[in-house]
Formats: sequence, structure tokens, C-alpha cells
Amino acid sequence: MTTQTVQNKTFEALKTEFHYKSVMQAPKVTKIVVSTGVGAKHDPKKREVIKDRLARITGQAPAERMAKKSIATFKIRAGDVVGYQVTLRGERALSFLDKVIHIVLPRSKDFRGIKPEAIDEMGNITIGIKENTVFPETSDEDSKDIFGLAVTIGTTAKNKKEAEAFLRYVGLPLKEAGSTKK
Repeated sequence: MTTQTVQNKTFEALKTEFHYKSVMQAPKVTKIVVSTGVGAKHDPKKREVIKDRLARITGQAPAERMAKKSIATFKIRAGDVVGYQVTLRGERALSFLDKVIHIVLPRSKDFRGIKPEAIDEMGNITIGIKENTVFPETSDEDSKDIFGLAVTIGTTAKNKKEAEAFLRYVGLPLKEAGSTKK
């Protein structure tokens, strides 16, 4: 599906609830940021494995994230690589979101939905994925180099309520607001 088709369907689905007058008022996904830390892994081979798997998961080369200042307790110096990040936009972002919703989250261990409280006031949400092995691109890999990911979905929603309605419409498995179970 193209971004314009998604925008039009979103507008039709949410226009009565939020009183939209134009298709451009409907929320849309602006970008998806996938990031991971390398922890205390000073081993260049392990960092290369993380970089390679993140590239396979997202279909795009990750950018290195450097430490801003030295922290002696953690044996980190300013300029050391502390993580990797990929920013996806447009069709790649929608494709990745579709993969997360329909493949990755159902494969996650003990997954019961995402809490709606995870949506911030600006309409964005960050999802933590504990293991990279839930992605189909890395499931057959060696299990000793497992790392977690943070997936941040940026939207144009104006507030938390609008973002929640939009993300539910897109198919993100959010828990019901009254649910108090973990």
C-alpha cells in the first residue's frame, strides 16, 4: 500500500471522531527509528555482528552513535561507539511497521499487547523488543549474540488521544485502557 492510500483510509476512518475536514489533517507515520546499544562490548567482532544484524532487520545501514563524554566507571571514552541507529521513512517505514505488527510482536515471548501509556504527549510511541531473534531475518542465527532493540514510531498526531486512535487503526496491538493486568 502506498503512503497516499494509507493517508486516505486513515482520514475516512477517523474523520468523524476528530472532525477532520481535510485528508492532510489525518495523522500519519513520519518516521521509525530503530536503535540498539552495544553495552560494554569492546570486542569489534561483536559490534560488527550487531551492526550486520541491524542492517538485515531494517534493510538499511545503521549509523554509529558515539559517547558524548567519558565515564570512567563504565570504561567509556568520549567518541567510543555505544550504539547503532537506523531511521526509516516513507515506504520503508510502513513496510517495517507492517512487519513489526504482523510478524515480530506475535513471535515475542509472553506478548499481551502494548500499554497505551507508552504513547507520549506528542503522539509518538517507543516499543522495546527484548531479543533480535524474533525478526525473521535473524531467527536462525547463533543465539549467543542476542541484543534488544528500541523501535520509536513518530507520528503527526497532535495529542495522545489522536495518536492512540491512529495506532489502533493502523493495527498496533494496544491493550484496552481499562486493563490493569501486566
